[in-house]
Amino acid sequence: MIDKLEMFIAVVQEAHFGRAAVRIGITQPSLSAGIKQLEEQLGVQLIFRGSRYGGLTPEGQATLVWARRIVGDARQLREEMRAKRHGLSGQLRIAAIPTALTWAARLCHRFNAKHPKVRFTILSRTSIEILSMLDNLEIDAGISYLDNEPMGRVSMEPLYEERYMLVCAKGAHFAGSKSVGWDELAGERLCLLTPDMQNRRIINRNFAAVEVTPEAWIESNSTVVLMATVEAGGWVTVLPEDAARFHASGKNVDLIPLVGTEPAHSVGLVAPWREPHTPVLESLLREARRLGAEA
Repeated sequence: MIDKLEMFIAVVQEAHFGRAAVRIGITQPSLSAGIKQLEEQLGVQLIFRGSRYGGLTPEGQATLVWARRIVGDARQLREEMRAKRHGLSGQLRIAAIPTALTWAARLCHRFNAKHPKVRFTILSRTSIEILSMLDNLEIDAGISYLDNEPMGRVSMEPLYEERYMLVCAKGAHFAGSKSVGWDELAGERLCLLTPDMQNRRIINRNFAAVEVTPEAWIESNSTVVLMATVEAGGWVTVLPEDAARFHASGKNVDLIPLVGTEPAHSVGLVAPWREPHTPVLESLLREARRLGAEA
């Protein structure tokens, strides 16, 4: 039944039988047969379907909650047995907000130095997407804001407090300043992250606090694009300090602290609440705790 529950979860995540089959590496007829057998075993219809996926029935919604719980428990059992036999090993899937990708790399590097048999997949996602992926068992952990989106029942380890820097080209009129107030950016040619990013929503609130409407002529979900635009000249951007320092290395730009408005926001590692965690995830949370203590 666990295999069929995993098929069911994949169909819900993809909202498409063909894509779900490709995702888990089976044929679409095998997937459809597995879902039908699951429905027969449970004695209910789980999915509305005609020529295509039509969403979940009420019984399907209830089954999804149980499916995630059962599949999560089964994965945990496999992880614990593998750890007892081979030590910590396997694959950890982590999604991070774009401005925290440097911290994701730092955490994974430190963890891998102690546990070289563990491999990592690191994805860039929005804070809302990270919470959804945790719920859907698509990732094992995320690095996101801890004090903005409703987090639900998760395990959290703070990593750092986010503070903001203005990034401008050397020679720009802000270059060399000791600090800049948010109100001084009124009318500037800004390139910023897209509005679906929590970082952008925080930035917008900071501007609103000083009654400034930011004029973002270029928007991107990539901090690389923002930095390249600033370096080309005539543009400024706002980035968290760590991301700004990483991207500014070797580039012809200046970093100036932004002062005033909201207090710093906490960013950290989040994982689904489970007692106990798998050995690998418990070790990752412990390593995040150490890294956060050093920040």
